[in-house]
Amino acid sequence: MTNTKTNLRYFILAALFAALTAVCSWISVPLPFTPVPINLATLAVFMAGGLLGSRYGLLAECVYVLCGGFGLPVFAGFRGGPSVLVGATGGFIVGYLVCALVVGILVEKIYKAGLDGTRRIILVIISLAAGLFCCYALGMVWFMHLTGSGLIEGLMGCVVPFLIGDGLKIALATVLIDRLRGFNLI
Repeated sequence: MTNTKTNLRYFILAALFAALTAVCSWISVPLPFTPVPINLATLAVFMAGGLLGSRYGLLAECVYVLCGGFGLPVFAGFRGGPSVLVGATGGFIVGYLVCALVVGILVEKIYKAGLDGTRRIILVIISLAAGLFCCYALGMVWFMHLTGSGLIEGLMGCVVPFLIGDGLKIALATVLIDRLRGFNLI
């Protein structure tokens, strides 16, 4: 494929992953004790970074955040607009950008190194966890700033209730990334 065709292909894939992030954001469960809902958005973010790499994974999440920032209802609860980005969940949404970038950088290095199966899988899991940590950190710090919460309240409202679900998303994303990269589908 020529460079132009390859770039066009990745731009289209970035747009599709932005849409996938929106759809996964809509699949959400509100929690009564925190304004942060459980949703599948991080699964799409992991996939964007892990399959498209740092450049196009970040582009996909930039498109998602910009669409939501301009008012399209792409965020959890079919919400959009700048008020969501500066609200209690805004740090997590911005964290998607950093997560996709970190995951993309690390996963690119893993697959370029040509590592064997088990070692590669473990490193992909660590890469996704590192991206998730960045998302958690940005989201929790922003949440604590807005609500005046301390570290314990931030952890209990923004991290602890989500650990099991995010662990399952990491497991699923690892399998999908490894399978799709292994078959050169992306």
